[in-house]
Amino acid sequence: MLTEAGFVDVKIGPAVDTFGGASGESNARAFEVYGYPFIAKKP
Repeated sequence: MLTEAGFVDVKIGPAVDTFGGASGESNARAFEVYGYPFIAKKP
C-alpha cells in the first residue's frame, strides 16, 4: 500500500503489542492483532 502511494525505501519493524492493558486486549490476542512501526520516504 505504501509503495502504491509513491513511497520508497519502505522499512517495517517487528510486531508490537499495542493493545496490552486495553479493554479489547482479549479480542486482539484472539485475532493476533499487532501494530508495526514503519518508515518510508516520499521522493
